[in-house]
Amino acid sequence: MLQTSSVRVYLFDIDGTILLSGGAGSRALNRVMLARHQIDDAMSVVRAGGKTDPMIVDEMFRHHLGRGAEPDEIAAILTDYPPLLAEELPRSESFRTMPGALDAVRHLHSLEGVTLGIATGNIEATAQLKLEHAGVWDLFEFGGYADDSAVRAELVAAAIERARSHTGDAVGEDEIVVVGDTPYDIQAARACGVQVIAVPTGSYDRATLDDCEPDWLFETLEELPAWHAAR
Repeated sequence: MLQTSSVRVYLFDIDGTILLSGGAGSRALNRVMLARHQIDDAMSVVRAGGKTDPMIVDEMFRHHLGRGAEPDEIAAILTDYPPLLAEELPRSESFRTMPGALDAVRHLHSLEGVTLGIATGNIEATAQLKLEHAGVWDLFEFGGYADDSAVRAELVAAAIERARSHTGDAVGEDEIVVVGDTPYDIQAARACGVQVIAVPTGSYDRATLDDCEPDWLFETLEELPAWHAAR
């Protein structure tokens, strides 16, 4: 079917938007912090939703060690993290995908003229592990990751630039939609001048997201295919 929607690029957040790892990420980071810094249950003090991986590491350092993490310390932890996440994901009994998320992603991927990308606070290696575990990694053409920047707006900007490079032409801001579950996603989209859909399927409720004034607020991503078709 010919695609007539005005939206050409979707940039999806991962955690809380497409899936929840059931604590696999926290357990892996706990293992790294215990091995490197002898800190047990380091992630217990962090509310990770919407934060980038470098921000999360720095927050653990500030709480447990009383100082910010140095760049080489962040790099070392995020190097150790992916192999342990790869061990934790298969045994994460609480791993789950968000309502309608996989169907929405697969549907959009099937449409002519639509390109899917990632805009996530994960580093690329862990983003790939999580999406492979959900069975949808291959549906995304590019991404903006915490490897690009610890600042969410900057990694979203990197994803936008890759979208334009991938499509080979000028994609307008009004043709790009960020899809996320936190105020951080909304703020980053605003900073980049693009539109944003929010869903309260992660760690923030509908009222909190509504206060941040996303362009659209869905209950779940089950609404996304019909919304796209009506554009």
